[in-house]
Amino acid sequence: MNNQGIVIRNTEILSDSWYTLKKVTYEYQRKDGGWELHTREAYDRGNGATILLYNRSRQSVILTRQFRLPTYINGNDSGLLIEACAGLLEEDDAPDCIRKEAEEETGYRVRKVEKIFEAYMSPGSVTEILHFFTGEYDEGMRVGEGGGLAGEQEYIDVLELNFAEAMRMISRGEIRDGKTIMLLQYAKIQGLLG
Repeated sequence: MNNQGIVIRNTEILSDSWYTLKKVTYEYQRKDGGWELHTREAYDRGNGATILLYNRSRQSVILTRQFRLPTYINGNDSGLLIEACAGLLEEDDAPDCIRKEAEEETGYRVRKVEKIFEAYMSPGSVTEILHFFTGEYDEGMRVGEGGGLAGEQEYIDVLELNFAEAMRMISRGEIRDGKTIMLLQYAKIQGLLG
C-alpha cells in the first residue's frame, strides 16, 4: 500500500464466519491537503476466476445455473442465477483454479485457457479481484456430468446455450450476472462467437 494520502488507523474484524468482514478506520487526504477521518467496511472473500467456455463451430457456450442467496433476498424470486463458471483461487493460481472449477462445475476438462483481463467487481465493499478467462470446448473434453461438489454444497445445473440466444437472454433479464454479461459481450466484441 503506497498511497501517502491514506493512513490506516484501526482495523476491526466484525465477522469471520464465512469470509472476513472488516471495519477499517483511516485518514484520507483531500486534494486541498486537509485530512478527514473515514470508516468503511470491507468484505474479504479472496480473489476468484471465471471462464466463458465456448464452441465456435456450434456457436454455443456452457453456463451454469445455481441458487444464490444474496440475489434471492434482493428480489430474485427463484434465487437461481445463470452464470459463467467461477471459483475462488484459494491456494491455486488463476489458470489452475479455473481449469479445476470448469471440470467440477461443467464436466469439461479444458487445458488451454486464455486470460483476457481482471477486474474489481464490487469495489465499494468487496476486496475481490476476478480474473477473466475464455476457453474453447468440444464434446471430446467432457469427462463428467459437472454440477459441482456436493461436499461444498454445490448444486449446479450445466447449460449449453446457443450464443445468440444467450445474448438475447441478457436483454430479457434472464442473465443478470455481471461477470457473465461481461464475458458474453467480450466474445461478441472480439468475434469469438456470433
